[in-house]
Amino acid sequence: MTIATELIPDQASQPAFEGQPAFEAGHPDGRAPITMLNPDFPFSYDHYLAHPAGLGQVPPELYGAEVAVVGAGLSGLVTAYELMKLGLRPVVYEAEQIGGRLRTAGFPSAPGVVADLGGMRFPVSGKAFYHYVDLLGLETKAFPNPLAPATSSTVIELAGEKHFAETPADLPAFFHEVADAWKAAVNDGAKFSEMQEAIRARDTARIKELWNGLLPLLDEQTFYGFIAASEAFKQAGFAHREAFGQVGFGTGGWDTDFPNSILEILRVVYTDADDQHRLIEGGAQRLPEALWNHAPSGMAYWPDGTSLASLHSGSPRGAVDRIARAENGDLLVRERWGRETAFPAVVTTCQSWLLSTRIHTEESLFPAELWTAIERSHYMQSSKTFVMVDRPFWKDIDPATGREKMSMTLTDRLNRATYLLDNGPDKPAVILLSYTWNDDALKWLALDAHERVDLMLHSLKQIYPDVDIASHIVGQPITVSWEADPNFMGAFKANLPGHYRYQQRLFSHFKQDELPESQRGIFLAGDDVSFTAGWAEGAITTGLNAVWGVVNHLGGSSAPGNPGPGELLDELGPISLD
Repeated sequence: MTIATELIPDQASQPAFEGQPAFEAGHPDGRAPITMLNPDFPFSYDHYLAHPAGLGQVPPELYGAEVAVVGAGLSGLVTAYELMKLGLRPVVYEAEQIGGRLRTAGFPSAPGVVADLGGMRFPVSGKAFYHYVDLLGLETKAFPNPLAPATSSTVIELAGEKHFAETPADLPAFFHEVADAWKAAVNDGAKFSEMQEAIRARDTARIKELWNGLLPLLDEQTFYGFIAASEAFKQAGFAHREAFGQVGFGTGGWDTDFPNSILEILRVVYTDADDQHRLIEGGAQRLPEALWNHAPSGMAYWPDGTSLASLHSGSPRGAVDRIARAENGDLLVRERWGRETAFPAVVTTCQSWLLSTRIHTEESLFPAELWTAIERSHYMQSSKTFVMVDRPFWKDIDPATGREKMSMTLTDRLNRATYLLDNGPDKPAVILLSYTWNDDALKWLALDAHERVDLMLHSLKQIYPDVDIASHIVGQPITVSWEADPNFMGAFKANLPGHYRYQQRLFSHFKQDELPESQRGIFLAGDDVSFTAGWAEGAITTGLNAVWGVVNHLGGSSAPGNPGPGELLDELGPISLD
């Protein structure tokens, strides 16, 4: 679920969402970039990764020591990759396939034509994410969000009324009024412009001053409550709030997200996580697969040519079904079919709900309040359905209108959002017929792929009555409902009002100096542990937190001149509201 922040040329502080305030285009020039410098912990992970001294060292007598990493998604593989570079031997466990929610499916009849079932578009502000993209030599290109430069045209259809736009200026005044209301709301109620300036400057003191002042005021507030209480939206009226929810986001609206905490939204818009998205050529799963197979040079202990794949003889270990403490203090990890191994440290990167539902995790390993935080996490449902078509027929020009026959579409119908993914002229292309969340995703849950496609085509027929989409479909559709996957049970976590305290506990757990010995050595990572859940950046940064935690637990240290996140957590980390 992405929101897009775009700015009007003469209003550098104008926030905007893909689809609604993506109606306001243009970006400021000549200033430092916005990065995903999260206000809860504004630690510069990109600088940390780029430091020539590296991330630290472990005692030489521990070279080759095994550390368990549960989950081979992006967070788990970043964790394992960096631990390997430090001379440890990560042992990766995976219940299904490498990649986690960076999952790419191929259309069998057209090798190279793919659909990203999970993460598919990545903001350029995610500097830690692009550190690995660049390191591994992956190619990216602009993602065709609504009204983005890579999108030739966008159609917004609400209540049966259709609006065609090639640029934001083509849209009626009503949508610009909605954008202005959001701009006023987020500036008046959340100091948007001031926060972005502090993030540009990486002024951590100012970031914390602003954010720590807002937390007690907004922690109990829903997203909808925030906009409904703003003077701008009060004056604009319900129709503006309704449109903001229905097509205000590039995924087809976030009205299903309105019950979530406004803090979740602010973390995204402050850091431009909703803007300037790119996709990975060949599919997002190429990134975790590349981490698995890459052999870095200059590692401690391991010879050049060593990779995670080679340390595992090509395959990770299987699904974990138990984690417990051994009598000697080690942590025991047991696989589904019985093999059990002892480790001095374990990092779990799976969705945290799995620690109580599918993995029998010894209760005494975590404090009671941390178990509460795990259990109270709120996960978002998400559904996607893709079809392959013979060519990008939507670019054909309708002689009656002079416009493309079909556009990237936002609607209040069942589909909510339809994306057109072009692989080049006269080559097979992909249509993401529907991308939905929460209540809208649940509407599809009981339907099979063909039933889903039938309903989606019916909805699109009401918007494009003269376009025969079905005649261009080739092969079988591909669909996913993440809430139905037993290894995920949802797409990602999104905090409800009052859940800041839970997130603080989950995020800060990697620094364990105040925990009893019996609760040390097991570390949580993954985007649901992050304050920016649902973003690959959060998966990476919590993995790096866990790396610091493991090194510290084993008696190692950060590199001189490059303090790690644990050294700065007390200074920059999330505050207590109690």
